[in-house]
Formats: sequence, C-alpha cells, structure tokens
Amino acid sequence: MTELILIRHGETDWNRELRFQGHVDVPLNATGHEQARRLAERLAAERPPVDHLICSDLIRTRETAAPSLQVYFPHLSVDTLTDPSLREQSFGIVDGLRVDDIKVDHADAWERWLRFEADYAMPGGETTRQFHARVMDAVRRIAQQHPGQKVMVVTHGGVLDMVWRTARGTGLDGPRQSDIPNAGLNRVRVDGDTVEVLDWADVRHLADLPAQPVYDQKKLVVR
Repeated sequence: MTELILIRHGETDWNRELRFQGHVDVPLNATGHEQARRLAERLAAERPPVDHLICSDLIRTRETAAPSLQVYFPHLSVDTLTDPSLREQSFGIVDGLRVDDIKVDHADAWERWLRFEADYAMPGGETTRQFHARVMDAVRRIAQQHPGQKVMVVTHGGVLDMVWRTARGTGLDGPRQSDIPNAGLNRVRVDGDTVEVLDWADVRHLADLPAQPVYDQKKLVVR
C-alpha cells in the first residue's frame, strides 16, 4: 500500500491564454512559481514526511517540484527524478493552440473533442483510453516501487483526471467531474489495482492568490 500526493503543476501563461499545452514544454509564470513555493512550505510540515518525489519530465512540473525538492532532498537534482510516462495527454496537431483558433482551424476535430469519447484522439494525439493506460501503468509502477511509503508526484491535470476516474469507477467517456486546481494537494492510496481517494483539491495554501483561469473547471478541455 502506497500513499501518493498528486500535484498538478503550477500556473503557466498558457493556462491563462486557454491554450492546449499537451507535450509542449511551457514554463511556469510568476503565479505558478509562487504556488510552487507555497506548496513546498505546506509540505515541509507534512508528518510523516514525504519519502520520495517524482515528476513529469516537462518543465512546468520540474519547476513546480523544485522548491519541494529543496525541502526534502536538497542533495538531488529534479532532472534525475523525472518520468515521461507522467506527461499530459498528447493532443497532436492542436498542442500549443488557443481554443478560439482550434474552433476555426480545426472545427471538425473540436466538435468531436467536445463529445468526450474515450476512443477519440485529436489528429496525431492520444485517445483518452491510450492516455489512461499509460497513466495507470505509471501509477501502479510507482506504488510497486515504493510500498508503504508516501510519494509526491508532480504531474498534469489530465493525469489526475485519469486517477480520479479510476478511483471513482466513472469510466472514460464524458467530461471531467473533479476540480483539479494548479498546485493543489490530492491524496490517494494505491493497493495493487485499487485506488482510493483520501483527499482532493486542497488549496488552503493558495487561498489569497489570483483566481484560476475562467473556464469550466469540471470539463477542463484545456490542459
């Protein structure tokens, strides 16, 4: 049995611009860096403490993880603790594009995307089913490698959605049903193939920061 503290990366300018980030390497903005700093402060008081840290290999997760790494493992480099299988879903030809531009330049793909079908992929990207398999393989592998430990996993909104759906048994079709704020705390327990949500979307450490970008947080079609 392993406890995972799942963290969505801090805010980026592309979150504000409503761009699909996917596999594009986008850094944190000033708010994102402050979120990461406060996250580290919050986790410094964690008892029992975090035993291990791992993150996606994209810069927005590495920058989010860096302050917490200094708290727990100052002798390690974040670049040695990355796992590309924790990346966001790939959105193919629309990675990096704003929603308004996708609606015009890829209207058919956008209409299909809004159906939230598990086996649909943006051209050149991953289906939700393929993405889910990648994510859950990574989650189970991390749990197997760290039995009885508490592991901080810094990743992406889509990854957290796949974990939530697995824990709740909601299936892969349909829009997102959970809030997944930037740099929030989400705790799950993994025991073999069983995933249990212990706590979700805890943002008490971010209370007075600027509001999240304005769009449907539940559907979260921009990742």
